[in-house]
Amino acid sequence: MSVVCLVDTSIFVEVLNVPHMAHHHNQTLQALEEKIRANESLFLPMATILETGNHIAQNGDGNLRRKSAERFVAEVQKAIDGASPFKPVSFITAEELKMWLAEFPDMAMRGCGLGDLSIIHDWSRLCSQNAGRRVYIWSLDAHLGSYDRPSTI
Repeated sequence: MSVVCLVDTSIFVEVLNVPHMAHHHNQTLQALEEKIRANESLFLPMATILETGNHIAQNGDGNLRRKSAERFVAEVQKAIDGASPFKPVSFITAEELKMWLAEFPDMAMRGCGLGDLSIIHDWSRLCSQNAGRRVYIWSLDAHLGSYDRPSTI
């Protein structure tokens, strides 16, 4: 059984080599190649897509911003079309968002934004859908990287 990996924004900006954000591009691509070879299921949460798009849009250089935006669109489109190692995670319902909003004030006090909270919930849902499999968040941020349920198989 393969491992389930949720890709955080800190990793996706590295994969896309977003200027002024990516500092470990080559190492991240090597790690990605290893995950693909290991047949890991790589999920791209909606928060990762939205946050990465925001980071690209806030890039100061217009030429770099355009090139980054085009790489971003191409990679996300490939994920949506099933032509990428990444699979987009499903959109949330209004009821799920209401539950997340109820949790948000306490999470915000711990420095956890709404995007991170949604990735944590994606992780929890994938844990329940993948009994026995390792499910983890691939992140350069320690608080998200700590979400790692080991395999019991």
